[in-house]
Amino acid sequence: MDALNQYIDHTLLKADASADKITTLCQEAIKHKFKAVCLNSYYVPFAHHILRDTDVNICTVVGFPLGASPKEVKALEAEMAIKAGAKEIDMVINISAVKDELWAITEKEIGLLAKTCHYHGAILKVILETCLLTDSEIQKACEIAVSNKADFVKTSTGFSTGGATVHHVKLMKQIVGDNCEVKASGGIRDLETAKKMIEAGATRLGTSSGVLLMQGKESNSDY
Repeated sequence: MDALNQYIDHTLLKADASADKITTLCQEAIKHKFKAVCLNSYYVPFAHHILRDTDVNICTVVGFPLGASPKEVKALEAEMAIKAGAKEIDMVINISAVKDELWAITEKEIGLLAKTCHYHGAILKVILETCLLTDSEIQKACEIAVSNKADFVKTSTGFSTGGATVHHVKLMKQIVGDNCEVKASGGIRDLETAKKMIEAGATRLGTSSGVLLMQGKESNSDY
């Protein structure tokens, strides 16, 4: 396993996140050399000011947390965030369309977001919200993500009924193979869980407990 810090997207997505908390998030990411910070798009310019001369990427979320906004709105969100300094976009898939097996909608949405992100030099992670999907729905969504050149598939927002599981990470990795990476997020609060997710195939971990993970401690965070 590579250094744990380079797996971590140090995350703060709560509605009451203050500028002081975002500053701390960024400073912790710099100190521990995390791969990225993940925050709401409102704070992308603020974080960019802090992180612009570092190797820490800025990741933001689009269509968050329900995934129910039109694809054009998600694409505009992504474009604006990238222009403000984001290098990574975590987009929540249209979960309703997946549940209704409206796969053409899923194709068009992921395709548009991938083209938008790649045109502007950013990567796209597609959040599936696996706790709400069957294995067959996860499989189809992953196949569509790969065929439309998404860079990652991601398990969860951390704001629904459950987070990442080893089963879902293994399933996603099995489907995408080397064509796409897997991000596990939601509920990764201790080093043992983090290692299990990596062993299952995750190359990125979305967690608000990054500092404690680096210290080998367990967090009582709800994300």
